[in-house]
Amino acid sequence: MGKYKKLLIQILSGTSDANIPFDGLCSLLKYLGFEERIKGSHHIFTKSGMEEILNLQPKGNKSKPYQVKQVRNVILKYKLGEKRNE
Repeated sequence: MGKYKKLLIQILSGTSDANIPFDGLCSLLKYLGFEERIKGSHHIFTKSGMEEILNLQPKGNKSKPYQVKQVRNVILKYKLGEKRNE
């Protein structure tokens, strides 16, 4: 199983939102087709065809749990990552 698939499963399970590495979350979003713009500590992710804009900031080297939940909701809403095979 690839690293993106493992991280996607961990995010979708919702059991460890406080333990998601920030760099891993950013890499996963780029892998799913998001464009990243960085302004200070804010990493802003957009994707054509989506209303939502994801604005993420690290908490140390981890992601903030409420932001992981936002990412999970967007992944589920748009069914992202379903057609990827690793």
